Amino acid sequence: MPFSSAGLLQFDELKDLLARYAGSSAGRALVLALDQHGDRNALENGLADAGEAIQYLREVSGVQEPGRGSAIRLRFDQVRELQDVIRVLEVEGASLTGREILDLFHTLGIAREYRAALLALSDRYPRLARRATKLADLGDLARRYARALLPDGSLSDDASVALGRIRRDIERQQRSIQDSLERFLRAHRHDGTLQEDFVTIREDRYVVPIVAGQKGRIDGVIHGSSGTGRTLFVEPLETIDLNNQLVRLREDELREIERILAEITAALREHSDDIASTVETLAELDCIFAKAGFARDYNATVPRFSDSPRRFVLREARHPLLESVLRKQRKPIIPISFELSEEQRCLLISGPNTGGKTVTMKTTGLLALMAHAAIPVPCTEADFPVLDDVLADIGDTQSIAESLSSFSGHLLHVKEMLAHVTPQSLVLLDELGRATDPEEGGALGVAILDEFRKSGAFCLASTHLLPLKLY
Repeated sequence: MPFSSAGLLQFDELKDLLARYAGSSAGRALVLALDQHGDRNALENGLADAGEAIQYLREVSGVQEPGRGSAIRLRFDQVRELQDVIRVLEVEGASLTGREILDLFHTLGIAREYRAALLALSDRYPRLARRATKLADLGDLARRYARALLPDGSLSDDASVALGRIRRDIERQQRSIQDSLERFLRAHRHDGTLQEDFVTIREDRYVVPIVAGQKGRIDGVIHGSSGTGRTLFVEPLETIDLNNQLVRLREDELREIERILAEITAALREHSDDIASTVETLAELDCIFAKAGFARDYNATVPRFSDSPRRFVLREARHPLLESVLRKQRKPIIPISFELSEEQRCLLISGPNTGGKTVTMKTTGLLALMAHAAIPVPCTEADFPVLDDVLADIGDTQSIAESLSSFSGHLLHVKEMLAHVTPQSLVLLDELGRATDPEEGGALGVAILDEFRKSGAFCLASTHLLPLKLY
């Protein structure tokens, strides 16, 4: 049951905080999907990426000489959501809408710009530059179809020669219909036939409003009535053929639009692998820079992983969720520091209520989880062993539904922890031996702590009980 106390230590809430630093929905999804693991090589690579991004943000925020080789601010909030576009490109014969194509070209333009910017800085940011090579440069394709799309995603008259011709024919046909209906209006302006003196559209047909009682005087097709029933919308006989021709032209326009969209989609489909890689890489970069933005705002550092000998070191560590709350209240946060080694793996913490014992436990556990998800941790120095689990007993485990007292729940939880503990575990025991007679709880606490010590795990425990203090 790896990293079984992530929920108790509010790791999901930490990811929610971190996700605020991502600009795109795909980047936020990657942040929220971050999980703890014990693959040291993958962790160190992920943290090295974040470390470069932290340095990059520092350079962007500092004073730079403008020109080639300058770091530019990367804005992932301008990246469009393209998962549906990727799915369409995977289906042969399916076509993208004009809006989707426009969003794709917009994102590919950002990718092209960021690729060039990061590759130009490959000497200073080699890891980010390597990722940038996965960003496709499809500038030629975008330029080929640049004139086809308008800012709203519709096709321009220049999208094809045929589309331009059809739209000119539609305009001429509309003028012919308008002229015909205006002649009709002039002919009936004073004979009481017209309800209003204007031309309107019903069911994609040009019509005129007449008095319902006068319909027998007009040859034509009725296309509806007003809410009161006093007005009928009639297509006069002499405009029916003109309207039919307009309908046929609009059908021709729609077919040509579909043909053009299919052509552009087919051209994009030839590069679907590059496009998918680009979308994925932009999300990964967004996730990396979200870590860096968090690290900048919370003065976080890239943790190290010790192997032989194992060490567990935190200097001036702070709980990020607590710090977020205290910042809003304009209150300072008190950092914690401690060091454990292979020879001294257990730390027992005592002190008064509200003295910070539980916060120390939760800070240690959460920062360990963050490090094992390749997230920088808020402290000045951090050194962790590679863990296979964080086992925590913090808070009241009473359950009315299962007829468990606080003490029984506490013992069952500790029993489960003892069954899962390994030398690569971190154990957190808050108020060890609580919720029972102090003398009995103290003796039991000594026995429990001794078992965890024998397991070879790193262990932090807090207590008020004298037997544990003496131990």
